[in-house]
Amino acid sequence: MRQLSALDAQFLDFETVTNVANVAGLAILDRVIAREDLLVRLRARLHRVHQLRRRLVRVPLGLDRPYWAADAEVDLDYHVRELGLPAPGDDEELGALVARLHERRLDRDRPLWEMYLIHGLEGGRSAVYTKLHHAAVDGLTGADVLGALMDFEPDPGPEPEPAPAGEEEPPGAVRMLAQGLLHAVGGPVHTLRFLAYAVPRLDEIPLVSQLPGAAALSRFTRRLAGAPPLPELPRFTAPRTPLSGPVSAHRRFAFAELPLDEIKKVKNAMGVTVNDVVMALSASAVRRWLLARDALPEGPLVAGVPFSLRVEGVEGNGNQVTMMISPLPTHVADPVERLRETAAAMGRIKDRFRPAPAQWLREFTESLPAALNGLADRSAFALVGQTAPPINLIVSNVPGPQFPLYIAGARLLAHYPVSVITDVSGGMNITAFSYDGRLDVGIVGCREMVPDVWTLPGYLREALTELAEASKRDEPGKQGKRGKQGKPGGQGKPGRLSAGARDSVTAR
Repeated sequence: MRQLSALDAQFLDFETVTNVANVAGLAILDRVIAREDLLVRLRARLHRVHQLRRRLVRVPLGLDRPYWAADAEVDLDYHVRELGLPAPGDDEELGALVARLHERRLDRDRPLWEMYLIHGLEGGRSAVYTKLHHAAVDGLTGADVLGALMDFEPDPGPEPEPAPAGEEEPPGAVRMLAQGLLHAVGGPVHTLRFLAYAVPRLDEIPLVSQLPGAAALSRFTRRLAGAPPLPELPRFTAPRTPLSGPVSAHRRFAFAELPLDEIKKVKNAMGVTVNDVVMALSASAVRRWLLARDALPEGPLVAGVPFSLRVEGVEGNGNQVTMMISPLPTHVADPVERLRETAAAMGRIKDRFRPAPAQWLREFTESLPAALNGLADRSAFALVGQTAPPINLIVSNVPGPQFPLYIAGARLLAHYPVSVITDVSGGMNITAFSYDGRLDVGIVGCREMVPDVWTLPGYLREALTELAEASKRDEPGKQGKRGKQGKPGGQGKPGRLSAGARDSVTAR
């Protein structure tokens, strides 16, 4: 038995028709597999993955956060479905199908996941799209869930008999209500903890950091507490762009393949990290997209960058993630200067969070009465999304294995992340995943805001080519005069990327 944390429950609470908290992966396989082979693998492995076996149990009257309970018998016939594209299905047709699947909310009366085996891809390939609810997984545990269903070799042999799950049943209604009362009584304690965390770090909190005096108050309270000084953070104000405002109920999805060795060559030449290069490539692609719409702001965009709070070797349930806010230098015309500004910004943020990762969001969500969380979350999203969204888009980078994997005997060619957009986070999400020497990038956009989402893969490849050529001319530490505006080179129609792609990278 486990109760959802306040942060887990928040991913349930903010959902509406347009704000949907599905996270997913699109696996591309080198050949066709049968649904029954996939079911055999799932039946043998399901005991390893509790996120696929648990369903929600709600507290009466919504007075407390829900509990997870083991589903007595997971209905795989419901959860695992089979679809086909008109052969030969190309990348854009596959992306359109995935977008339609991704925008649909999951049934909360069942375990919060669905899997689709997709046939008809060109080149004799197939795909497996798997989505889970963000209340059950964050970026790293989501990768772990999918990894548990994959093999290191085409024919791994028979599975050992699963051990009994031994999961407790959720408490009865009376005990749930009593526990909810205890949580309500403990709310003020979390409020005090929230204030203790938040006041010294007001300059980290979106929107609040923009208030006059917030940074000065943070410095004063840290000094008063005898805490060591922290690196200063610039004030971030997200400019209005075509990505700002409430998102629609519909999505677009595109994906790209980038070679990891080329990214590492840039990293080594410029003395930065792989994550810095990925962020800079995202900035370049979005810059090109904005220029094509004559909508490039004079200053930088503001990106939300998910940051894991997990400690290596320490088990933890639920979401353990916070959001860093970083300037994305789309206003800088020169690719090398853009990379350097990106690396400097990410370096400041990492130095700031390394001593004490931000805990204010966790304590804030714990301090709110559970019965008010849903209304508060949805109202806050609606208000902030229409008035002053704190970020323009999300850019994320998740580590993956650097060796081949297999699903039901078929080799995994690529694994593209499919993530979340909301009214507050902007109309675009760019997420990268590293696998077997490649960078797989999934791009989710609001259908109304980003109808031309398939221009982004070409922009990413152009940006890498541009940066690779420029980095050969620029040694680390050299910095010539570079301007800010101006159109980047190669603004023609972006080229399409190959469908048999691969995967990617995390902060290194």
